[in-house]
Amino acid sequence: MKYNEILKEENKVLNHEGARAFRMTPEMELYTAAVTSALPGKFYESPKEFVERISTLVGKVDPMFVAQLAVYTRTVMNLRSIPLLLLVELAKVHSGDDIVSKAVGKTVLRADEISELLMCYQWRNPAPGVKKLGKLSRQIQNGLKEAFNRFDEYQFAKYDRKDAEVKLKDALFLVHPKAKDVAQQEIFDKIVGDALKTPYTWETQLSAIGQQQFETPEAKKAAIKALWEELLDSGKLGYMALLRNLRNILQADVSAGHVNRLCIRLADPDQVAKSKQLPFRFLSAYREMKGVQSLYTSQVLTALEAAVKASVANMEGFDADTNVLVAADVSGSMQRPVSDRSSVQNFDIGILLSMLLKSKCASVVSGMFGDTWKVVNLPQDSILANTLEMHRREGEVGYSTNGYKVIEWLIANKVRMDKVMIFTDCQMWDSGHRRGWFNYEKAINDYWHKYKAENPEAKLYLFDLAGYGQSPLNLVEPDVYLIAGWSEKVFDVMNAIDRGEDALSEIRKIVL
Repeated sequence: MKYNEILKEENKVLNHEGARAFRMTPEMELYTAAVTSALPGKFYESPKEFVERISTLVGKVDPMFVAQLAVYTRTVMNLRSIPLLLLVELAKVHSGDDIVSKAVGKTVLRADEISELLMCYQWRNPAPGVKKLGKLSRQIQNGLKEAFNRFDEYQFAKYDRKDAEVKLKDALFLVHPKAKDVAQQEIFDKIVGDALKTPYTWETQLSAIGQQQFETPEAKKAAIKALWEELLDSGKLGYMALLRNLRNILQADVSAGHVNRLCIRLADPDQVAKSKQLPFRFLSAYREMKGVQSLYTSQVLTALEAAVKASVANMEGFDADTNVLVAADVSGSMQRPVSDRSSVQNFDIGILLSMLLKSKCASVVSGMFGDTWKVVNLPQDSILANTLEMHRREGEVGYSTNGYKVIEWLIANKVRMDKVMIFTDCQMWDSGHRRGWFNYEKAINDYWHKYKAENPEAKLYLFDLAGYGQSPLNLVEPDVYLIAGWSEKVFDVMNAIDRGEDALSEIRKIVL
């Protein structure tokens, strides 16, 4: 017991608000940072600080785990930038086998990611002179050789960015892939000769209409309407393109039959699964559609609700006898856009994930916390509408991160919960009882101990949405779990935990 107390004491740290927190293992910290990555920067961390922390952690963690994490973030969490950074940092510190090349082969899933990986490598390995990629990692090179043979002419042409720092042609000369057959060699020759056939996409078709001369504005509008109807009929419009163009399609005044076809596709569970859209993409589309004046706006909003509900159709572990509390952190540090081009904020993701979870629970209390904790009763099935309503009301609880208020309410009201689930950036503190700077009287860890004493079967799940590397509760204690990420896939991790595994077990299952 003496050594146990020593280890617990060494595990203590201060979070970014100066409150008591607990260290994570390097593997756990790298996982939480990666699956919540926001390269434009976070509330408490600049982009440079974030990248340097990732680099340091990669050097501390088993290379196989880093490689598996790169594949996991790309193929399971559907992230784009962080897997490439992980591979580049891994290539710096690990050589001698083919771990990196195998991970590259499983991570590069789109033709443009070949150039993106090389640009990331150039950025993180700056070299003087003209040949900025002259000392390219052999493992990165070998992995990209395989990737070059994965794509056809359409895919290469679609993502061949002429204004990129590293163009597709540059990548071909750097990597020197060996064509798998004659047809592939012909494609490589076209890349070298800048002779790839311009892909026939919805973007090129709309651009062509924009360049045409029409006798009247009505004639141009009719042509745009006809094109959107043709695209909806042909199925050439990808699912993500469909989400992004809902406003344009309705404003083009397409027919009722085409709107119906659009909605059927939006709500199709198979289409949702294949699209691999992060849940907040549906929220963005829903928010955009709320302002569209059309006879069909309600129909599209209903389809979006069905689509996001389909994303968690297979969630397990919540029968009628399971009492669940879901709490969303709406503090000031959570109110930061997830990217420079997004209107979705971190706290939107927390609210959305909590509403997804609420939709699957028969017996659930939901609410939000800041300075205070507030129960918010909302319909069970309206996931996106509920998220917007919670967003609208976030000012009702203030902007601190008094997470202990959630557990304090449970204790005061003698509410028995089987599972308590908190969606947060984990930077919890006590704004009401500060005893000097960096000294707080109340902490969620203490309140959880009190609650567990009365409810020994209760479990607490922290859903980390920012990945700063500290936990407000000690993760070595029983029935306290931390899961990270912005995707509905976090619930798969939760299911694995309920089966007796840990949050990292799904990553370690990745086969290179």
